[in-house]
Amino acid sequence: MESKSSPLHEIRDTVAEKRKYHVLSAGQARKVAQVWVERHALDQAVKFGLPEIDDRYHVWRVPIIGLFSNERVGEIVVDAYTSLIIEKQSTAPEIVEARLLHRNPPSPKKQTDRNKKYRLSSLRNTIILGDAEDALAELPSESIDLIFTSPPYFNARPEYDDYISYEEYLLKMRKIIRAAHRVLNEGRFFVMNVSPILIRRANRNQSSRRIAVPFDMHQIFVTEGYDFIDDIIWVKPEGAGWATGRGRRFAADRNPLQYKPVPVTEYVLVYRKHTGRLIDWNIRAHPKPELVQQSKIADGYEKTNVWHIKPAHDKEHPAVFPEELASKVITYYSFVDDVVLDPFAGVGTVGQAAVKQNRRFVLVEKEERFVNVIRKRAKSWLGKRAADVLCVNCPPIDVTDMLM
Repeated sequence: MESKSSPLHEIRDTVAEKRKYHVLSAGQARKVAQVWVERHALDQAVKFGLPEIDDRYHVWRVPIIGLFSNERVGEIVVDAYTSLIIEKQSTAPEIVEARLLHRNPPSPKKQTDRNKKYRLSSLRNTIILGDAEDALAELPSESIDLIFTSPPYFNARPEYDDYISYEEYLLKMRKIIRAAHRVLNEGRFFVMNVSPILIRRANRNQSSRRIAVPFDMHQIFVTEGYDFIDDIIWVKPEGAGWATGRGRRFAADRNPLQYKPVPVTEYVLVYRKHTGRLIDWNIRAHPKPELVQQSKIADGYEKTNVWHIKPAHDKEHPAVFPEELASKVITYYSFVDDVVLDPFAGVGTVGQAAVKQNRRFVLVEKEERFVNVIRKRAKSWLGKRAADVLCVNCPPIDVTDMLM
């Protein structure tokens, strides 16, 4: 066993720190791997070899050693950025068990993907009070047909000052995007409204900073099993971005190098859960062709990737996107009666748009005050049917006043 003070260990820790990994040491990698071992009831049969950091792929490789044979029987691969176990790259528990018992490993299951049937979700309208990462872990696999959300800003306003660093913010986004991959149905879409943010300068001797959040999000999506489909540009009316204060200095002095355009656009990034199937399969294999027919897009749809939409304001929430934006996304990327998830629901704009487009919703929000707004507004969306909404970690919706 290598001591923590050895030079090799120090080199590894230095690499991890430079890369800003969440898992910084061999000891931390072992702790993550221990969770996997206990989950598969192997903790009384195996121990760990020396974890190795593979900074080419940003993972820790933790060898699994037979407790009595001292033979290597597999390895656990840990994502260094997220501290999540990469199951597909780790040795399957049944193979580890077979090697421990000196049996032939089970033959890999033949793929029957060709005969796979399209799955319809059984979820009903749902409101969840809680952290998105935890909530997604409780949802059934492939139970969501579309995800549309706008993630919280990184420290752009005092209301959003929840993250110690930008790296910590991206780590949280990665965990949620990864968890969403499991619950998203075969070949369905994750659409994110996101924009660069401006970090204002602390004093006159410092410069403001503009962070290109959409491009960092893109890297997360493509490494977490999604295919990039489209970048839609949401254009706001002229004058919408002057509140940021960007461009005022240049407007006054007109000096070169000081030019900074006023931001009036946001990105709507469209990704599809990676699959070997074409989009046509999602249409042809749908078990209810009548719903596909009802979902046909009417005339007047957006023909380019530049959408002109007025921003929205809400007295209950400091940063809402317009219902028109949510309605367009839901109409273009889902069928009637599909389940639409917003893991950062705010005051529930996605839920409202989903109901109007005859879809179901799953809204996750960690702030109780916003969940209370959603529960109240759901009665205006659904009427008496609001009593059927599943409320998790919060009281059911009371519609007695609507029955009188």
